Amino acid sequence: MSGLDELRRRAAELLPELAAGAGDRELARELPRAQIRALAAAGLLTFRIPVADGGAGAGVAEVFDFLVSLAAADSNIAQALRPGFGRVEHLLTASPAERERWFPRFLAGDVFGNAGWEVGGASGEVRTRIDADGVVNGSKYYSTGALYADWISAAAVDDSGEKVFFTLPRDREGLELVDDFDGIGQRLTASGTTRLNGVKVHPGEFAKPPPRSAGRSPVSAFMQLYLAAVQAGIARNALTDAVAFARERSRPIQHSDAARSVDDPYVRHAVGEISARAYAAEAAVLRAAAAIDRAWAGELAPDLLTEAAVEVAQAQYVAAESALRAAELLFDVGGGSAVARRHNLDRHWRNARTVTNHNPRAWKAAVVGAYRLTGAQPPVNGLF
Repeated sequence: MSGLDELRRRAAELLPELAAGAGDRELARELPRAQIRALAAAGLLTFRIPVADGGAGAGVAEVFDFLVSLAAADSNIAQALRPGFGRVEHLLTASPAERERWFPRFLAGDVFGNAGWEVGGASGEVRTRIDADGVVNGSKYYSTGALYADWISAAAVDDSGEKVFFTLPRDREGLELVDDFDGIGQRLTASGTTRLNGVKVHPGEFAKPPPRSAGRSPVSAFMQLYLAAVQAGIARNALTDAVAFARERSRPIQHSDAARSVDDPYVRHAVGEISARAYAAEAAVLRAAAAIDRAWAGELAPDLLTEAAVEVAQAQYVAAESALRAAELLFDVGGGSAVARRHNLDRHWRNARTVTNHNPRAWKAAVVGAYRLTGAQPPVNGLF
């Protein structure tokens, strides 16, 4: 059995267990620490690590096939692991020294989180400071997955105004992780505040950023498509709950000719549309993933990277629309009982809405439209 086949086997064993408790965990606000540890111990964060480095050597489409299924089992867990999967993608473009340092940590089952955006300033602004002695002071928000992680990646600005990137062990003195994320959805992603209070960064913990002239990065396309994969998983999960609710709990409306909800034509229509939406979202994600694979196969040629960025933007738009619509249609499958808190069916819309708000989907459509009409290139930044 190949490394990739073995990872697929392990995923097939673990994902049903994750799915079985996802709704209850969200209702009780029970952080899925054990579940994330199980995924990491099973090597399911190592799909993309090359065979020569001890990984499965999977392609982009192969890892996204897994990620959609992971998000369908528990979209909170999938989102919380986004920094780790993104770190592997970054390492594929990094120096041999960086790969030799960090790939073994993934293979040993370590989990990576992110202390990213800050609040209170302009979008993307970094106000956290690092001095000449490598001491960092500042505060981050949207620290996705940090509470589950062994390692935290962050950025600060040095005395010359340049951004400096580094990765710290979570037990470093002065590093404080706060469970205060208050989003309406994706509540268990542990995306709260990270405080850096006089944190010392050692020389071997700095990462070399790509040169400013490097152009478009396949990592950005991967990270954006990751959001679409989470949305596709949410749509599939909404379908699972719609079918179960119609079969087990729902009753036909009083003036329906059907004796059972599963025979009601409007319930059938709702479930059919949810199914189509989930199908479209997943198909779009996998097609865009294939475009990223083509860019890698073409040695990251600029035209292939541009086409991948456009396809990912299209997939994001389709996945966002599909997840939101599927989550809304779920309530047309049941009557008043469908809104009972104990069923927690609203989590699908809340989760989809929260993921969608990472990057406005209108911008995705507008950028694609400009490219098709005039050849205007998508922006070269982390959002494309």
